[in-house]
Amino acid sequence: MNEDFVLCAASAYEKKFYLNPEFDQLPESIKEELQIMCVLYTEDVGGILMLVFDEDGNLELKVDHEENDFAFDEIGSVLKIKQLQQTKRELFESLELFFKVFYLGEEMEGLPEE
Repeated sequence: MNEDFVLCAASAYEKKFYLNPEFDQLPESIKEELQIMCVLYTEDVGGILMLVFDEDGNLELKVDHEENDFAFDEIGSVLKIKQLQQTKRELFESLELFFKVFYLGEEMEGLPEE
């Protein structure tokens, strides 16, 4: 797997939220939290927010915006991403663990062997 694997994305331009169907088995509360987080980000800052896993299973928050979007808040975006990385750290770590176990086939560390 050499490319990023999209978990979810939200667009201020299309006013849409996308959750990769591969993650339908996530608990409803987590899917809702992701949607709320992404939509609030795009409402606040503009542009497009994508949560993607890299090939090692690390979750990254990627931001994009249209070239002629002068309403996009570049400084606000950086601050908001840092805030999300702090306030949602536990959620992001859980999602990384889920991805590494179910998609990359890694063993969960620290669990007793059966």
